[in-house]
Amino acid sequence: MAKHDLGIDLGTATFIVYKKNEGIIINEPSVVALNRLTNEIEAFGNEAKSMVGKTPYGIEIVHPMKDGVIAYPSIIEQLLRYFIKQAKTGFLPTKPNLVIGIPARTTDVERRAVKDAAEKVGANKAFLVLEPIIAAIGIGLDITKPNGQLIVDLGGGTTDIAVISLGGSVISESIKLAGESMDQEIIKYIKRKYKFLIGEATAEYLKREIGKAHREIENLELEVRGQDIATGMPSSRVINSEDIHEAIEGVLEEIILKTKYVLENTPPELSADILKNGIYLAGGTSNLRGLDRLFEEKTGVKTTIAENPQLCVARGAGILLDNPQLLSKVAVI
Repeated sequence: MAKHDLGIDLGTATFIVYKKNEGIIINEPSVVALNRLTNEIEAFGNEAKSMVGKTPYGIEIVHPMKDGVIAYPSIIEQLLRYFIKQAKTGFLPTKPNLVIGIPARTTDVERRAVKDAAEKVGANKAFLVLEPIIAAIGIGLDITKPNGQLIVDLGGGTTDIAVISLGGSVISESIKLAGESMDQEIIKYIKRKYKFLIGEATAEYLKREIGKAHREIENLELEVRGQDIATGMPSSRVINSEDIHEAIEGVLEEIILKTKYVLENTPPELSADILKNGIYLAGGTSNLRGLDRLFEEKTGVKTTIAENPQLCVARGAGILLDNPQLLSKVAVI
C-alpha cells in the first residue's frame, strides 16, 4: 500500500485519521462551520466547535455525521479531500487507499454512499469495516480464531454491540443512543431541576469531567455558566455527579438491555467464550466513570475498558493498513 494510505474513523462526535507508518494525524470534533452562501467549509474541528452559538448570519454549525450515518454527503466529500491532502507530503503520484470504520447496522445504501464519496475525492480504493470488528482489532484481539469476543462500541451517535468470531460478526445490534443522547438528557434534566439552561458543549463537559455510570462512584461537583430561566440573565450553578447519573440513567439502561439481548441470543458455544473472555468496551463514551462496573453488575460478565477507547477504531484501521490479507477478510464492501 502507498505511504499515504489512511485509516479513518468517521465518528458522530470525533473524526480521527490514522496515517500509515506515522500514526494519528487528525483527532478533531466532527463539527464544521459551513458557509451557506458558498457551501464551503469555513472551519473544522475544534475551531468550529468554539464557534457554536456565536456564528453570524450565513455561517451554520453542522454535524456531518448523525446517528452514525452521513447526514451531509457533500461535506463528507470535502472533509475526505482535506484528510487526503493533509496526509500527502511531497510529490506522491499514487492515490491512497482508505480504511473506514462504519456502524454495524448501516444499510447497503449508506455503505455505498461512504464508498462513493471516498472514491470521488481521489482514493484508489475504500475498504469499509464494521466498527465493532475494527475496534476489536484496535484493542489487540485476535478475531480470526473460533473464539467469541463481545465488543460494545459506545460512540457519539450510536452504540454498536457485536459478538465476533472467525473474523466476522455472528450477531450484532446497533442502538441510536450513546454519548450525544446523554448530553441531551443532561440538558433536559438541568433545565427541569435547576430552571437553568446550558448548551451541548457544557453538557458534554459535565459528562466528561464529573459524570458517572454507577451510583456508588465518587461524587464530584462543578460550577458551570448558563442562563437563568426565570430572569433570562447569565448565571451559574453547581452541578454534581449525582445529577449527571440521574440524567443519563435511562440511556444507560437501554444500552445494557440491548447488550443483554445480544448475550441472550448468542449461540451457547460462543457464550462460554464470552464468559471466559469478558466484555470489551470501546469508543469515547466508554471513558464514563464506573461504566465497566455497571456492565459487570447488570450482565454478570467481567468487563474491560480498552486503553484510550476513543482511539480503538483508528488504531484498528492502522493495523489493517499493514495487513492486507486480514483487511480483505473483514471488509464488508
